[in-house]
Amino acid sequence: MKIAVDAMGGDFAPEQIVYGAVRAARKYGVGIVLVGDEPQIRKVLEREQGWEGLGIDICHTTEVIEMGEHPAEAVRTKKDSSLVVATRLVKEGKCDAVLSAGSTGAAVTAAQLILKRIKGIGRPTIATPMPTPKGVTLLLDSGANVDSKPEHLVQSGMMGSIYAEYVFGVKSPRVGLLNIGEEETKGNEQAKATYQILKTMRTINFCGNAEGRDVPKGNFDVVICDGFVGNVVLKFGEGLAKTIMKLIKDAVKEGGILPKLGALLLKPTLKKLGKRLDATEYGGAPLLGVNGCCLISHGSSNAKAICSAIGVAKGYVEGAVLERIQEKLREEEELADAGEAAAAAKEDTI
Repeated sequence: MKIAVDAMGGDFAPEQIVYGAVRAARKYGVGIVLVGDEPQIRKVLEREQGWEGLGIDICHTTEVIEMGEHPAEAVRTKKDSSLVVATRLVKEGKCDAVLSAGSTGAAVTAAQLILKRIKGIGRPTIATPMPTPKGVTLLLDSGANVDSKPEHLVQSGMMGSIYAEYVFGVKSPRVGLLNIGEEETKGNEQAKATYQILKTMRTINFCGNAEGRDVPKGNFDVVICDGFVGNVVLKFGEGLAKTIMKLIKDAVKEGGILPKLGALLLKPTLKKLGKRLDATEYGGAPLLGVNGCCLISHGSSNAKAICSAIGVAKGYVEGAVLERIQEKLREEEELADAGEAAAAAKEDTI
């Protein structure tokens, strides 16, 4: 297995990207192609002893897509950018997955223009894992599409269900539609229309509407919404987790000797809690719905996050997620055709 890594994408590129890739090559035993400015990449690699024997290659490029650039225009005009070339390596079958911590919009655009969408999928979706007391809740879409039609949300539910099952090992994942109430009649027109389609789906374990509080509680394995709402939920959750940890630390510092002693006793537990809430433990979110494995990492990703993201890419490929999505689409199409045939036969009988 070989992963193409956009070495120039992200706030701390190329240093943290390269360090993370080297760590992943050691940890997961996967091949890595670092795509970007070769002199800069080599300068960082020289600080890592033994990298030559880890299956790491460099693919030199001369351009970089910056965060502030228009995604579609940048992808079309910067043909030799690290992101475009890394994505093309997957298209050409030279790599099994692409990872970038650069512009999310550019990564989504490159995947759609180069890898193309899976036949039958209207729009791709970003699936982000969120830690809960029960494990992980997969939130999608978390930023690929700010506006989505009901059929797009339904497809997100199907793809998220497959990912949760074959990557996280959840049997018959509970799928919920993010809404303002549990009742079927709640929500805007988009939510109500989506609900009506989801409840007829036989290949998804749809368990009804999910309220905002259900996401951190882990009452659903997969929660679907449009990318506007999903991105707000995701960033609110990240900010809240950091704020809570800061409030705890501040309270301990200001509370005198007893809180400090208590904190010392609780240190192992607090470390475990911090690890559960640490976004770098997951590192990247897959863009589901394109013909290839595309992982998108946060712009502020450090080496730990990049290493984790490469692990996620490995799980995606080994779980044959792309093939399973295609299989599920065929199954849905066959069920729909069978339903139409049965309805037509009934009408002829009448």
